[in-house]
Amino acid sequence: MSGYALETSGVGVRFGGVRALSDVRIGVRPGEVCGLIGPNGAGKTTLFDVVSGIRRPEEGRVLLDGRDVTRRSPVWRARHGLRRTFQRQQLFGQLTVEDNLLVAQEWRRGTTRERRARAVSLLRECGLEDIAGAYAGALPVGRARMVELARALADPPRVLLLDEPASGMTARERGQLAAVVRHMADEEDCAVLLVEHNVTFVMELCARVVVLDLGEVLAAGTPDEVRADPRVRDAYLGTRTSGERHGRAAGEVIAHDGDVHLTDVPDDQ
Repeated sequence: MSGYALETSGVGVRFGGVRALSDVRIGVRPGEVCGLIGPNGAGKTTLFDVVSGIRRPEEGRVLLDGRDVTRRSPVWRARHGLRRTFQRQQLFGQLTVEDNLLVAQEWRRGTTRERRARAVSLLRECGLEDIAGAYAGALPVGRARMVELARALADPPRVLLLDEPASGMTARERGQLAAVVRHMADEEDCAVLLVEHNVTFVMELCARVVVLDLGEVLAAGTPDEVRADPRVRDAYLGTRTSGERHGRAAGEVIAHDGDVHLTDVPDDQ
């Protein structure tokens, strides 16, 4: 056994003649918060699709607690402890915040009282008590993302995938998000894999960071190791010619105070 709650082994994906992922090998241990960063088009969301079962890889395997789940459905993976949020909001807009959390528990065994108690606990933990009765479709982006996180936690996950959870959040909301993620890792022993374009947020929250570029793992290590890696700075700062880089939007990358930061950009391929 590797000791990883989540592991990808040699994952490869093609879109026609374009290789979106190539020999991607990552692992996240129980209780670890791992960041996944990279320029736009690096393959981050594609990797999330593979891990969650939405897309089957042409090569490689996905393992949960050492068990090969590559051919398992998204529903099977969810019922065995894998949860995911999406870059584009997926809430039931015509339901209240509390009802969104209740619906997320419909498949669970237990009484209505038990499910409601869990929803109330999540509202408190995620700082959502004041909007429990508000319609989810009317929420500002930052609050809606916290509701998505709470819904992903409706049944305590073994592995949690977060796709740009801080996008659109205020500084206060990002602090709340970070506190919930740390609680899940430290107290619930959850393995968290986090994709986020706010690199400062990633570096402050994550114990380890993996960098994807052009569908391959470019670097992996502690935040300090990744910051210092010249290959990472090259990929982010764009010192290669435009023909060597695909999918980078103008103005996507800026440097500030010696660190590398990304602005919010559209979805990966």
